[in-house]
Amino acid sequence: MHSNPIQKVGQIGIPVKNIERATAYYQEKLGLPLLFNTDTMAFFDCEGVRLLLTLPENEQFAHPSSVIYFQVADIKEKYEELLSNGVQFIGEPHVVAKVGDTETWMVFFKDSEENTHAFMSEVSV
Repeated sequence: MHSNPIQKVGQIGIPVKNIERATAYYQEKLGLPLLFNTDTMAFFDCEGVRLLLTLPENEQFAHPSSVIYFQVADIKEKYEELLSNGVQFIGEPHVVAKVGDTETWMVFFKDSEENTHAFMSEVSV
């Protein structure tokens, strides 16, 4: 038994090559609120989870980030909205799983730094 359990994901780091370009992308294309930024970092709020865009401190960290799945209520609507805003999607929204009366939909996209992320939506059918 751990006396000091992990509570939640507090922050997700996303390595970037160009901090200005990446900050503009997450703020303008994805519409996430910028909390604050420095010359090498930018912090965004995603409904209580902080996203940190960062220039890697050394080559060891200069690799694509893990896939972040952004949850949305209506994936088709979000897809159309962001497609018209210049977001580069990989395919279209599609069902990846169905459990009982719930379908899980996903669509993947590339950010300005070549990281792959996704939008997901859980739909009752």
